[in-house]
Amino acid sequence: MTETYDLRTGTESEADGLDAHLVVDRGAFRLDVALTVAPGEVVALLGPNGAGKTTALRALAGLVPLADGHLRLDGAELDRTPPESRPVGVVFQDYLLFPHLSALDNVAFGPRCHGATKAEARTQAAAWLDRMGLSAHGSAKPRKLSGGQAQRVALARALATNPRLLLLDEPLAALDARTRLEIRAQLRRHLADFEAVAVLVTHDPLDAMVLADRLVVVEHGQVVQEGTPAHTARHPRTDYIAQLVGLNLYRGDADGHTVRLDEGPAITTTEDLTGPVFVAFPPSSVTLFRQRPTGASARNLWRCEVAGLETHGDQIRADLTGELPLAADLTTAAAAELGLHPGAEVWATVKAIQTHAYAA
Repeated sequence: MTETYDLRTGTESEADGLDAHLVVDRGAFRLDVALTVAPGEVVALLGPNGAGKTTALRALAGLVPLADGHLRLDGAELDRTPPESRPVGVVFQDYLLFPHLSALDNVAFGPRCHGATKAEARTQAAAWLDRMGLSAHGSAKPRKLSGGQAQRVALARALATNPRLLLLDEPLAALDARTRLEIRAQLRRHLADFEAVAVLVTHDPLDAMVLADRLVVVEHGQVVQEGTPAHTARHPRTDYIAQLVGLNLYRGDADGHTVRLDEGPAITTTEDLTGPVFVAFPPSSVTLFRQRPTGASARNLWRCEVAGLETHGDQIRADLTGELPLAADLTTAAAAELGLHPGAEVWATVKAIQTHAYAA
């Protein structure tokens, strides 16, 4: 059983992590999010721009006051605790390193604020820079650091105070694609070693899938879905999540192997269900024909029209309207052979075995 420092009594007690109900009123926008995170767990707040992710993070840090709800960390009430007195470390999107301080003194800043002597703080900071692989850059000012190096200094500064709650606001957003790949892997290793609570805010599904143990998806200030990355990707419950993980998603009523959609035709599935359900399938499972196919084994067949074409990785993604709006992925060669263009009529098929139905 994990033991942690009790903020109320100064003794060791059983860890209970983060227990928060964040209610923030900002005029026309209202955030109402319940969040529990166990010690050692990494939770990602995922959602579109304006969903309330950053507001939630700032409320956890004490930078935005709660209109209602509660905020408890390891059993201690933090609602009225000033930000500087909270056992919280924050890595901001643009890092906010002090430009006039060296990397070493940036990291030492936290321990100094917590009462360590200058020598003690610098010793702790040097140990953290070494852990981040930055021993050779301790004397460098932030302007001399690369994006990846600055991100690791910011993380070291947040961890140097031994926080019980680590908050990361889009920590990889400022990095180029190549650096992001490397730093994402390093950050995952550091988070795996972090024994307290970590909350990550991101709109990047790959960051969330790689870094988090659990996803909490927020839309319009509300939690719309939560679960492991694998479960969330397999069972999207909103169009935003479906698009994020690359699935066509529909809602309807099931009667055995047939799902009659709320808007559109029926879809045949392999699952035998009754009542409200979601049906999802990947764009790669869609096969396109210019003429109505004869003798095709697919149980699902719809007449559609090409609304648009765009490059999607090494494939072409076709945006289709018609009997069933959907996305279809195909190779460049296949798109050329079919003579696809906006306005072209096509027939789309999906095998029942390639669909996935689950309770709504």
